[in-house]
Amino acid sequence: MQPIHGTSAFRTHLDPFTFPEHGMEADTTYELLHTTLMLDGRETLNLASFVTTWMEPQAEKLIHDSLRKNHIDHEEYPAASLMEEACVHMLGDLFHAPDPAEVVGVGTIGSSEAIMLGLLAHKRSWRDRRQEAGLPTDRPNVVFGAETHVVWDKFANYFDVEMRKIPMKPDRYVISADEVAEQVDENTIAVGVVLGTTHIGEADPIEEINDRLVRIKAEHGWDIPIHVDGASGGFIAPFAEPDLKFDFRLEQVASINASGHKYGLVYPGVGWLVFRDRTKLPEDLVFSVNYLGGAQPTFTFNFSRGSAMIQAQLYNFLRLGRAGYSEIVATMLANARHINEQLAAGDWFEILNPGLAEPVVTFTLKGDPGFDVYHLSGRLREHGWIVPAYSLPPDAEDVHLLRIVVRIDLSRQMIDVLLRDLEDACAHLAEEQPGARKRPAPDVWTAPALMAAHQKSRTGQRRD
Repeated sequence: MQPIHGTSAFRTHLDPFTFPEHGMEADTTYELLHTTLMLDGRETLNLASFVTTWMEPQAEKLIHDSLRKNHIDHEEYPAASLMEEACVHMLGDLFHAPDPAEVVGVGTIGSSEAIMLGLLAHKRSWRDRRQEAGLPTDRPNVVFGAETHVVWDKFANYFDVEMRKIPMKPDRYVISADEVAEQVDENTIAVGVVLGTTHIGEADPIEEINDRLVRIKAEHGWDIPIHVDGASGGFIAPFAEPDLKFDFRLEQVASINASGHKYGLVYPGVGWLVFRDRTKLPEDLVFSVNYLGGAQPTFTFNFSRGSAMIQAQLYNFLRLGRAGYSEIVATMLANARHINEQLAAGDWFEILNPGLAEPVVTFTLKGDPGFDVYHLSGRLREHGWIVPAYSLPPDAEDVHLLRIVVRIDLSRQMIDVLLRDLEDACAHLAEEQPGARKRPAPDVWTAPALMAAHQKSRTGQRRD
């Protein structure tokens, strides 16, 4: 039998612009693609991504068992559909809905779809209220800050809604209640707030913003809902700070999204959209189809999608419960705090989010060491670490920073290696600057010297 690596597939060019005329053996195809994917970064060392990179073997088995199920086929796969409903109601309970049984929501591909669907519902509710009152409906606006994900800009663009985007400041990276109050009016369909920002890892003052909107409602009659973007923090705050009011305990919070594939601890892609109750989702946005064998409602941008990650989400809810999630979140936050403390204690870095609203560390370089965060990010890549470097949005675009996302599979031992590599990368970059003093030769505590000393010690013991 010809060895796989001796076949023509491994010595001929793969033309990406031509559909193949003939196929190849299954094992050969697998090995060809498998080895090519090794060029990607290592998932666990990808500290840029919030997305889960580890699940238990039993969860992976359940995912495999569900791969063939199209989740939209509720008539054919009713059990899978009921699992989605269970997740929605459990999230309603986690987010302190007045009555979790009255919560409505949907599993989505991710938080981007969930945010768009949530804001679309608020736009439709605003339009319906205005029409009933005989008022114009041609100038809707949505208010949010520059710390939001790009999907907020996309929504405003795609659905013809005026974007009232509150800029950052060089020393302040979240929005304030005063800034929100300056932007809202009778045409505001919703205010967007973030629980765990992508750029910095902080949280907007959600309770303060809610209280200001309650006051505005009393003074002007504008009932402006809040949509909470909990893509990262939605699965952190309930377990790390259970008394933090960001959810349906606040009067104006009407909808919340969370990413199951981030700190919900599920592989990509699953997100969640949850409404306070069924009155927050206009009925005319929910379509009923019967061509799959029975009438079924649908409120998504997508139609066909895999069922596996929804089942994996319920697996985590049942497997971990509040206690399990709390333990995992506590560990991730403790590891993020360790990174913060170690970086702050050194000479190179300034921490930008000491409060740690989520297990994310953001930091910038102190002063001008002769290199920038982009050089440092590139040098870390040589060690296998993927640590993103970027600038903040206006008006804080002069702030350049790096971000480390601490996930479930980043252990303290790995973090200590990362910290060593960070220090080493900074030292080498500084040495490369013209006129820089060179470091003395490595002392006995370098790895090769340690091995030699250990070997010498063992040899001496044998001689004794």
